[in-house]
Amino acid sequence: MTGPLFELRNVSKRFGAIHAIDDIDLTLGHGEVVGLMGDNGAGKSTLVRIIAGNFQPSEGEIALEGRPVRFADSADARNHGIEVVHQDLALCDNLTAADNVFLGRELKRRIGPFQVLDYRAMSRRATELFAELQSETRPGDKVRMMSGGQRQAVAIARTRLAESKIVLMDEPTAAISVRQVAQVLDLIKRLRDSGVTVVLISHRMPDVFAVAERLVVLRRGRKVADKPISASSPEEATGLITGALETA
Repeated sequence: MTGPLFELRNVSKRFGAIHAIDDIDLTLGHGEVVGLMGDNGAGKSTLVRIIAGNFQPSEGEIALEGRPVRFADSADARNHGIEVVHQDLALCDNLTAADNVFLGRELKRRIGPFQVLDYRAMSRRATELFAELQSETRPGDKVRMMSGGQRQAVAIARTRLAESKIVLMDEPTAAISVRQVAQVLDLIKRLRDSGVTVVLISHRMPDVFAVAERLVVLRRGRKVADKPISASSPEEATGLITGALETA
């Protein structure tokens, strides 16, 4: 595919007198992992919410596959192929993995004049999605019994069900074990290998440098770095985040 998948051009967002982000350019390519880093208050959340359709930019333009777009809301962004895996995952602990994958998108079948939920079809499709992700998660398992890595697999499978183009992952490896971190990073690589673009928002430097191809750093609402991960280092990234380095 030629040309960028997604672009922000001179995007700013103001809340009254507060400039949350200022004059941001960002390009996302097809099937790449971009690490988005910055300290608390750097503007990461605002930027992600603009991409996800939660916020409208105060200034600037958004383009998807070369065409200008303006998302009315998060549902509109999802309809355009942009999904978010929130830090809290937004899963229902009392439901099964398959139920969570299809939550709000349930499959139905007709019995006479009635429509009923097609649990068998949803279980089959969830099994296929977990197999694609090479996850050990089983569709009939209750989410409350799952590890952090398995929960991430359920949330990611939900984005695959929607045939997403871009997945925004907010701190996916926070508060899970080392083994589960490795599982989640493998899931991110499989998303990339299937052609999905992933924006990894994380404070964990080793995770970003393990899977991202490009590093973007925000500080005080401005972009101070946007470069290949191979041309940077954890030390440089730390300096950019803290302000010890102005730009890179």
